[in-house]
Amino acid sequence: MTEQLRLMAVHAHPDDESSKGAAGMAKYVAEGVDVLVATCTGGERGSILNPRLRGDPEIEADIHEVRRREMDAAREILGVKQAWLGFVDSGLPEGDPLPPLPEGCFALEPVEKAAEPLVRLIREFRPHVITTYDETGGYPHPDHVMTHTITMAAFDAAGDPDAYPESGAPWQPLKVYYNHGLSMARIRALHAYLVERGQESPYGEWIAVWEKEGREDRAFTTRVECADWFEVRDRALIAHATQIDPDGPWFRVPLDAQREIWPTEEYELARSLVDTSLPEDDLFAGITTGVTTGITV
Repeated sequence: MTEQLRLMAVHAHPDDESSKGAAGMAKYVAEGVDVLVATCTGGERGSILNPRLRGDPEIEADIHEVRRREMDAAREILGVKQAWLGFVDSGLPEGDPLPPLPEGCFALEPVEKAAEPLVRLIREFRPHVITTYDETGGYPHPDHVMTHTITMAAFDAAGDPDAYPESGAPWQPLKVYYNHGLSMARIRALHAYLVERGQESPYGEWIAVWEKEGREDRAFTTRVECADWFEVRDRALIAHATQIDPDGPWFRVPLDAQREIWPTEEYELARSLVDTSLPEDDLFAGITTGVTTGITV
């Protein structure tokens, strides 16, 4: 009997799942894969980035519940399941020198303690594949870096019967990927499209900063074709109304052009317990279903 494939995407805040890997998740859902988003924090310290909602006293007074409702809407659009790990947003520190992180926030939790809810969730959901961020967090937000740290710890611990023995029966995921939804190569391609047509590009400043920093893209191992689900991705992102300006740079390039210019989402295979040939076009490459232990048969 063939077992349903399962994918878990571990993200720092509500809205991250819709800006990083959302089209790929929607594609896998359409293909019958069971997809679960694990959201580490409630996004309580996130800024209101939609200028239409900025300064709304009701939103500011209840931002935690507002962001939960936004997450519910995005989850329905993507067709995924979603679980909260229950940690408190650390906020993005700014200034020179940087201020200390707030007491009790996610990024200051001991790794062994912070990994336990994720280990428990992995053992309950039993994913074959996990996606998360690389060790830089994709950008230097302390919650993104911590998300990487606990995901890698949980990947190892979930299958170890001696680790967290009170947190469910062991389950060993087979692969873990870093998602690279905001690759420089993709942003440069979208920038070039706008410039060639004499249109104002919102990406020029990003590219200038990256070039000054000498930043380079990581090595992509896996490109998932998911252009048919870009519209679903955008609807899920817009559902996070406090976090996205519907007239902003995310939506400047028409979807038809995006499908032609850059029809994939990129990933970096970080760990694999199965044989696979690189490059890949599928996160489940090398995995044979029929598994009950997390090891292929």
